[in-house]
Amino acid sequence: MAKVHLLNVAVHNNPATFFTPFQFEIHFECLEELQDDLEFKIIYVGSAETVEFDQTLDQIVVDAVPKGQFKFMFQADSPDISKIPADDAVGVTVVLITASYRQQEFVRVGYYVNNEYEDQELKDNPPSEPQFDKLMRQIAADQPRVTKFKINWDSANSNSEGNNECVAAQDSEMVEDSSNNLVLKNSELSQEKTIVNNNEGLVFEQ
Repeated sequence: MAKVHLLNVAVHNNPATFFTPFQFEIHFECLEELQDDLEFKIIYVGSAETVEFDQTLDQIVVDAVPKGQFKFMFQADSPDISKIPADDAVGVTVVLITASYRQQEFVRVGYYVNNEYEDQELKDNPPSEPQFDKLMRQIAADQPRVTKFKINWDSANSNSEGNNECVAAQDSEMVEDSSNNLVLKNSELSQEKTIVNNNEGLVFEQ
């Protein structure tokens, strides 16, 4: 049985210009005290053709978490435009939020992201070289894709390769300051006895 449940992901800064930081408010529950760290990542998919252009925008390590419900704001800068193929800069892509324990991913939430010019002339005649400063970013916050994986929660020697089994994937119809390798201490998490649904973010419970 999973020891951590993702309760809610609320999308902030949406819609926004391309260079506006991503912001997601993460709510999760630990069913028992964890012996090791949780790791959360924000990943931007640079191209649908290959993972070569995927960018990890930021990652947060949350040190050994006690039993309870918690939330934090997860912020990441926009992707490095030099790593985005010109043909994939405008249009629909994906941003992922992943959560792992002992290097094993146990849940991911994916959102479609549409990057589009506001100016009608640029829409009608898009330049060969993308003008990122003219792009608007729209995250489909009401259409998250949630995927869970079975992992070994108890073994300290778990290997992330080949052990994760996808056990559920579904489209939810519900609306839904960090730096690299930032470690959040327990005192920096907001603990709540009750998570109140406010129709602002994805609510997902097992």
